[in-house]
Amino acid sequence: MRTLISSAFVSLDGVVEAPGGEEGYRNAGWTFKDIEFVTEAFALKGAEQEQATAMLLGRTSYEAFSGVWPGMADFAGYKAMPKYVVSTTLTEDGLVDDWGDTTILRSLDEVAALKETEGGPIIMHGSASLNRALSDAGLIDRYHLLVFPLLLGAGKRLFSAADKDAQKLKLVEHEAYANGIQKNVFDVVR
Repeated sequence: MRTLISSAFVSLDGVVEAPGGEEGYRNAGWTFKDIEFVTEAFALKGAEQEQATAMLLGRTSYEAFSGVWPGMADFAGYKAMPKYVVSTTLTEDGLVDDWGDTTILRSLDEVAALKETEGGPIIMHGSASLNRALSDAGLIDRYHLLVFPLLLGAGKRLFSAADKDAQKLKLVEHEAYANGIQKNVFDVVR
């Protein structure tokens, strides 16, 4: 079974919305505002490209990333990697031509089937709604979280507010950086 990894920039109060500056959110770009850039705090992002063998995205994140990431040297490792987009509305016409093979999945059952295939880890970036649905369905195996020392209040959250049984996590890697960012890598305990 393949490991599904959720990777997120998250505020201390759990907000994941618009970390890079996407329009429509009042705190857009919060990962760059008043946070000193410390290279080692982002080393996890490079390691993810080396370890992952496929990428999973929701439609909104796919549309945002596919317009920028294919031409960026920082994300070159993802270009040839197979991509899977979970969407009930995206069509083949909505896929970009210059970002490698992309398959549209229509349900969480199809994500579960993908996890049963041969291959290495699958990385998921952004995709807040998809993250919440996959977490609630018990399909995420690991979390790579860069926690920023900010309280943003309103905004899309990493986890849902669903009333469900407790899910135990095991901290397998952690580090704190001079700028206040914390790296927390958790495995889901089954």
